[in-house]
Amino acid sequence: MGDKEGGHKTRRVVFVTVGTTCFDALVRAVDSQNVKQELLGKGYTHLLIQMGRGSYVPSKSEGDGSLAVDYFTFSSSIADHLRSASLVISHAGSGSIFETLRLGKPLIVVVNEDLMDNHQSELAEELANRKHLYCASPQTLHQTIADMDLSSLLPYSPGDATPVAKHINRFLGFPDD
Repeated sequence: MGDKEGGHKTRRVVFVTVGTTCFDALVRAVDSQNVKQELLGKGYTHLLIQMGRGSYVPSKSEGDGSLAVDYFTFSSSIADHLRSASLVISHAGSGSIFETLRLGKPLIVVVNEDLMDNHQSELAEELANRKHLYCASPQTLHQTIADMDLSSLLPYSPGDATPVAKHINRFLGFPDD
């Protein structure tokens, strides 16, 4: 399924992050056999799960014909994990979303429906409508992976804050540069 390099499959990592929260429903969903089979069928070789404060512990696997699975609770920075990922599956935190999009990584955002007043779902749904990412729930993650076409995603370009900054500087009496 992947390109051969020295007789080995190309390493294609799916990185899952729940941030600092407890989101066992997401960890349980990515640990399910149907999600792991779908990822393997799409050519991914490794699943790395950052499980946060959750109590559900996913099953580790070395691979050997299946998806290699590993996990950890926290890291001082997930930037390296994001950079090395071929696909990111994330909770709906704005920091995780925008950090992933800035790196140009394909992203599936999974909304935690158990949160009260879930404003994060609005951000995820708007970015999905703009074709920057896919949006799912733990229950629909398997189908989202099955149906996803990463070539249909559009690159995210952050807005230019320069005009606003210039206006504020003029208002405060600072000279234009």
